[in-house]
Amino acid sequence: MSAPTHTRPPRATRRGVDIRLPWWALALPVLAFVTLLLLILDPSDAHAAAGEPAIAHLMEWLRQLIAR
Repeated sequence: MSAPTHTRPPRATRRGVDIRLPWWALALPVLAFVTLLLLILDPSDAHAAAGEPAIAHLMEWLRQLIAR
């Protein structure tokens, strides 16, 4: 009578936890950093940029994207 043998499971090639972040998890901090850096470099343009409809449209689009 033969005894059952136990095989070892294959070894994982990577150790640790595999976490996948959505694309915006990196894009939003980069966008915020670049925006703040531009405001620091030339704060006089901050007031003029606030009135542009293109930037307001972009900010509204980003707000809607984050709200999903």
